[in-house]
Amino acid sequence: MDRPSFGKRAVSDFRKNKTIYLMLLPVVLYYLVFHYAPMYGLQIAFKDYSPMKGFAESQWIGFNHFKEFFDSFYFWRLLRNTILLSVYSLIMAFPAGIVLALLLNEIRSRAFKRAIQTITYMPHFISLVVIVGFMVDFLERNGLINNLLTSVFGIEPIPFMRQPEWFRTLYISSDIWQNVGWSSIIFLAAISNIDPSLYEASKIDGANRWKQTLHITIPGMMSTVIILLILQIGHFMSVGMDKILLMYNPAIYETADVIQTYVFRKGILEAGYSYSAAVGLFNSVISFVLLIVANAIARKTSEARLW
Repeated sequence: MDRPSFGKRAVSDFRKNKTIYLMLLPVVLYYLVFHYAPMYGLQIAFKDYSPMKGFAESQWIGFNHFKEFFDSFYFWRLLRNTILLSVYSLIMAFPAGIVLALLLNEIRSRAFKRAIQTITYMPHFISLVVIVGFMVDFLERNGLINNLLTSVFGIEPIPFMRQPEWFRTLYISSDIWQNVGWSSIIFLAAISNIDPSLYEASKIDGANRWKQTLHITIPGMMSTVIILLILQIGHFMSVGMDKILLMYNPAIYETADVIQTYVFRKGILEAGYSYSAAVGLFNSVISFVLLIVANAIARKTSEARLW
């Protein structure tokens, strides 16, 4: 008996699951309209784009904008700041959710566990504007922290929000505080899928809670950790621009200015559309390459991978 063609199988599958496909349609349309359609405009990175002339009539200038960016004074500063923020986030913020999930898994009191989860989840739903507002109120020269330092320890007020050396610490620590509870949800779900019989067998063999965590819990959630790590690496060059724009000021450009904020400043504030498109394209290409490399490494070293 001949096997039905791909087209017939696709039609048959759509008829059986048309409700699911209709639910998927808004997501597909979102990505088509807001992610794939705008790729047509990437050509302005290679043109001297003028809004009056449009995409088609603007003059092609090749890689001039890329060369200008690579030769600029800001290139190495932007690259260094972007990489450092991403590395710190990968080293400190990403494992924080794993550690919290492991700690929550060890809590036996359901009421206490739910209370801790609620407390750690809540900051995720607070607006970034409010978060940065809290930071300003607490850390500015006349803020609560400085008032405590002055009154209790006799230390001169420190303008935390205006000193370049404090920016990365404040950015990463506030990011951990805001997102650690939310990121732990996926890891807790991975832990809940581990076969309970493995823990029972380990108890019979005399394993304590630490050994169970080390040899059962962590390996059981490792596939989820690897997948999320690959996705995190895919966003390696895309640090939180919105938060940085709210936090930074000319006094801390030295450590706070990253590629995305530079693109915003050049493209939106200075109307350098072609130049900012070239810089943004460079940033996206680096992220894409890192994603491919991370997935290839995961494919060779474990069974968990994106494709």
